[in-house]
Amino acid sequence: MITLAELHVYPVKSCRGIALTEARLTAAGLEHDREWMIVTPDGRFVTQRERPRLALIETRLTADALVLSAAGHGSVGVPFDHAGDPVEATVWRDRCRAYDQGEEAARWLSAFVGHDLRLVRFDRAHRRPSDPAWTGGIEALARFADGFALLAISRASLEDLNARLAVPLPMDRFRPNLVLDGLPPYGEDRLEDLVAGSIRLRRAKPCARCRITTTNQSTGEVEGEEPLRTLKTYRWDPVLKGVMFGQNMFVVDGSGQWLRVGMALRVSAK
Repeated sequence: MITLAELHVYPVKSCRGIALTEARLTAAGLEHDREWMIVTPDGRFVTQRERPRLALIETRLTADALVLSAAGHGSVGVPFDHAGDPVEATVWRDRCRAYDQGEEAARWLSAFVGHDLRLVRFDRAHRRPSDPAWTGGIEALARFADGFALLAISRASLEDLNARLAVPLPMDRFRPNLVLDGLPPYGEDRLEDLVAGSIRLRRAKPCARCRITTTNQSTGEVEGEEPLRTLKTYRWDPVLKGVMFGQNMFVVDGSGQWLRVGMALRVSAK
């Protein structure tokens, strides 16, 4: 039996996540996950790939607002009911409808990062489907995640990787939504569907890892070439042309239901 060991939501793409004991599922993943995104003035997405300092921005969800904060730089709140100007935001090749989150948030982010930036929120009326080549023709939705609604990694996979590294790394280097217990190392590669009651999550494709994994999520500093150098020695996929760690998943059924740490998940055929 597989157990859901950890739950993580990342309200702002590429900023610090929040560990939860429970999270409501939506058709596009965990509620509020990657619902906000930092962009350039022309709407292009900005991540830790080019701005590692984003790892230092803490996120918090109150009853009525998203709050961003950073040590020595105070905080800024963005009310959920903020009626921003409609804008277009670009994630890779996808153009998404969004709402600008105002001048106060833009000034705070720009001052902290040192570049002209803005904060946008995903338009809930917009449908951003994941690549149908990996979803079996199902309209699998995502917000501002790179490509799919959820990322799952087993604890055993990280333990195996850390046994190969000179300095072990924490799970936050890989920014998963779902951390799984009860699988052998890389057992998530062989999953089909994960089922709990009316919830059904489906594996889509392996997650190709980028240089964000080399950034210390506590300091915002890039620390050499690991884990990518080691992963390349045994997790290189010649077809996808990248090093793979973790599995992208999407929601088939269960929108409105709750995922909880400690809950049992059953593996089922598609």
